[in-house]
Amino acid sequence: MRDTFLKILTLLPLAVASATLTADTTTQPNIVFIFSDDHALNAISAYGGPLKDVAPTPNIDRLANEGAIFTQSFVANSICGPSRACILTGKHSHVNGFRQNGDRFDGGQDTFPKRLQDAGYQTAVIGKWHLGTEPVGFDHWEVLPGQGYYYKPKFRTPGGIVVREGYVTDLITDMSIEWLENRDQSKPFMLMSQHKAPHRNWVAAQRHLTLFDDVEMPVPYTLFDDYSGRSEVLKTNEMTLDRHFHWKHDLKFHGRTPFPEQFYDDWPNDEYPRMTAQEKANWDAAYEPKNQKLIAAMKEGEMSDEDILLWKYHRYIRDYLRVIRAVDENVGRLLDYLDEAGLSENTIVIYSSDQGFYLGEHGWYDKRWMFEQSLSMPFLVRWPAVIEAGTRNEALIQNIDYAPTFLEVAGAEVPDAIQGESLLPLFQGEQPKDWRESIYYAYYENPGVHNVPQHDGVRTDRYKLFYMPQYDEWQMFDLEKDPEEMTSVYDHPEYAPIRKQLTEEYQRIREHYDCLDYSEYVKEPRAKGLKPHQ
Repeated sequence: MRDTFLKILTLLPLAVASATLTADTTTQPNIVFIFSDDHALNAISAYGGPLKDVAPTPNIDRLANEGAIFTQSFVANSICGPSRACILTGKHSHVNGFRQNGDRFDGGQDTFPKRLQDAGYQTAVIGKWHLGTEPVGFDHWEVLPGQGYYYKPKFRTPGGIVVREGYVTDLITDMSIEWLENRDQSKPFMLMSQHKAPHRNWVAAQRHLTLFDDVEMPVPYTLFDDYSGRSEVLKTNEMTLDRHFHWKHDLKFHGRTPFPEQFYDDWPNDEYPRMTAQEKANWDAAYEPKNQKLIAAMKEGEMSDEDILLWKYHRYIRDYLRVIRAVDENVGRLLDYLDEAGLSENTIVIYSSDQGFYLGEHGWYDKRWMFEQSLSMPFLVRWPAVIEAGTRNEALIQNIDYAPTFLEVAGAEVPDAIQGESLLPLFQGEQPKDWRESIYYAYYENPGVHNVPQHDGVRTDRYKLFYMPQYDEWQMFDLEKDPEEMTSVYDHPEYAPIRKQLTEEYQRIREHYDCLDYSEYVKEPRAKGLKPHQ
């Protein structure tokens, strides 16, 4: 481990490399981990998706331009709490004990913040936590209760609940910069600045309420997916834009809108009551004319089902991208602070999100599935002392890799129990010969609020295989020929050799990670109209 750390020092400026290797020396790099919630790769322009020209993210892109972007970065379990637990522990969900939202994170187990403290770091987490228990391993913490609010948010602190006036994305950055300014400058630091945004229900800052109103957004060609060519289970999802959006909560039909009967639902937008009178007036001015125009068109019979779905998509994607705009602005604020404070050269800055998200692909929003949009998670990193600017890395990485990476760059011991691999060699432009050739994924909710069944699987650089044990059903995709995953080739004769290889790899990787037997977690599904395998 010491040899690895000394290798880093050779890449730093001579003045830094000549320093003595001790726990409290400034040769240990600082770490700023900026983490958002539900940020799709297609909404980050550095990834080159269809939205890159209409809704660029120049500040997040700075990390790619000044550092590295990882193009095959994946989550181990695509849902908020479990992803965070994997990051803290470097272990898959079945090992760290946090398999689904609603579980409570065991703060007594080994985590990378605790080990960084032991290595002389001061640590802080500010923003979204979502693990059910108080943060452990942090010298400072202020976290949102549960999902938190966009407007006038509450924060949990060691001294109790604090309510802060303002917009949550701006406030989390304000608090992060304040902590950086007041830190103990004799120690290296690790800051987790974790945003609520762009989590549902996508409530924009006041300055962005009408952003993108005049922009025609590209429409995913799979928006009207009929789910043919794949499992019938997909048709039972409760995460479609056409049937599972709430008019008031998701589509912003609240405030002064007189509700037609078909718009009635019992899930209000609880952000609106938190606004000041002026904020409500601004909100009404931004949304009400557009809402009334839709109502009038529907009453006149001018809107087909297809037209309504397209309207919902455009309302959704504009709101989502408005929220992203505030995230991008605040990433820029934090990067500017580090630059101006002279901290950038030896500070690792990472931008990531707890998983990807559907932006209308397959007619969906949300995450959970092992399909690409929700399996993928962004990973962009800047470390000027080590990482060559403009690096593009295609190695298979996963969120269980973050913990061993942080520990190795800090010169701390990486426990044998950690299941991830340090990314440090990749940062240095070297891919080990024995680097993984596949990643393992497992989703445990049964089947959760969006009716997605339990499933697990393996993904290589080209192929994907996953299994739904409740239905004894397999799905397999050739990502090179079918990047949108529209046709399962599991039963196609020409893919029999590939199926055999993937099945063997699936079995090998499950054994490697000491995965649960299905009988330990599979229960009766509630998926409508379907029966589990008997």
